[in-house]
Amino acid sequence: MRTAYSVENVRAAERELMARLPEGALMQRAAAGLAAACADLLPKVYGSRIVLLVGPGDNGGDALYAGARLARRGAGVTAVPMDPQRMHPGGLAALRAAGGRVAGTVPERADLVVDGLLGIGGRGGLRPAAAALVERIPAGAAVVAVDLPSGVDADTGEVAGAAVRADVTVTFGAHKPGLLIDPGASLAGVVRLVDIGLEFDAAGGTAAGPGRGAGPEAEALQHADVARLLPRPGADSDKYRRGVVGIAAGSAQYPGAAVLAVAGALRGGAGAVRYVGPAAGEVLARYPETLIGWGRVQAWVVGPGLGEGRGQDVERVLADPVPVLVDADGLRGLDPEVLHARPAPTLLTPHAGEAAALLGVPREAVESGRLAAVRELAGRYGAAVLLKGSTTLVCGDGRGRPVRVNPTGTPWLATAGSGDVLSGLGGSLLAAGLAAADAGAVAAYLHGLAARLAADGAPVLAHEVAEALPAAWRNAARV
Repeated sequence: MRTAYSVENVRAAERELMARLPEGALMQRAAAGLAAACADLLPKVYGSRIVLLVGPGDNGGDALYAGARLARRGAGVTAVPMDPQRMHPGGLAALRAAGGRVAGTVPERADLVVDGLLGIGGRGGLRPAAAALVERIPAGAAVVAVDLPSGVDADTGEVAGAAVRADVTVTFGAHKPGLLIDPGASLAGVVRLVDIGLEFDAAGGTAAGPGRGAGPEAEALQHADVARLLPRPGADSDKYRRGVVGIAAGSAQYPGAAVLAVAGALRGGAGAVRYVGPAAGEVLARYPETLIGWGRVQAWVVGPGLGEGRGQDVERVLADPVPVLVDADGLRGLDPEVLHARPAPTLLTPHAGEAAALLGVPREAVESGRLAAVRELAGRYGAAVLLKGSTTLVCGDGRGRPVRVNPTGTPWLATAGSGDVLSGLGGSLLAAGLAAADAGAVAAYLHGLAARLAADGAPVLAHEVAEALPAAWRNAARV
């Protein structure tokens, strides 16, 4: 599990560690890791042209000390300060002693640029002086961000205005939510974590005491985590003990949505799939294993391709005291009071537009503030929420537990019907016994992994994603 901590918790951990170390030792650890990462990006350090964009805080100090290390190895290092009167004095002295220089403008040519303008405390995008330096980054230079691309909010991933687009981000001590959540994640490039000795307790606070008290702000499952959650039949299992998932989906206009949702459900760990809707013929023609008609289930999926006039199906499904996944057309007009009153878990799976409608805000507000949006949805509707997008987020309850960020996927997954496959897969995992947030997170992980395997660098169709789910399951389970 990759965990990401708030700025407040990271700062507290840094203070606790600095109290035990000689003065300046923590910055030297960070600088050493940063310099090593920069060296790895260069064909050779000796003779390379390196530009440091230097801010007034410790972030700029990290860049200056790293630049000094690279200058001692023969690189030509130029520091360009955002404010010449506010450079880290120790870092500046070290750079000059190593043969580096300070310039008032960004050189026209560079092999590598180090973004040391703002640290994890930066808010509200780049100020004009910083933005002016970023605009002059030489074309073709590799860009390395120190801890976080400047202009990205470390706690949320939000970007308000201009920001640095990095090829590599070297982050210290712990991941920050803004490195995992878009739009910030899209600007971070490859993230390299440098261990500088920070310690966090199991609850997310520091060794000296709790931080915000809610544990990590975000977490990303890895193969081992998914393997532990995957349902596995036992020797005494039958199709009913493994769970039956009901699919209320499809319409005369969208029969394919029903077929794709069933395709995902059949490969999601439940023992049987029951279909309800007008596309029974299409479903049976493709998947004769499917049961047809209303009946007892352990979980429901409702919404994909329902079209108009099927509100009674949504009401009937939500009245059943079993876990329910609501997607697409099923999300229209949802009553928060109904969901809060349900005795069983509900999992909502909106994309940004559907989330905006549920919250009554513009779509842009959801896309720019995904972490806040998914938490607000979970709290307002009393449900687990899977917010689909370039980085899919899963929030269990909106009360501060870590939001899960899905690390798998590919841009090729943005194709018609892929969400229907995801819904069926998630519902099947619910029927197999997973908690709502776990079902959402595991479904997103397998769905993204299947898309990678199916696409292999080329366009992929939704049914091909469904067909690749067994391979993705085996891949994740083989840990």
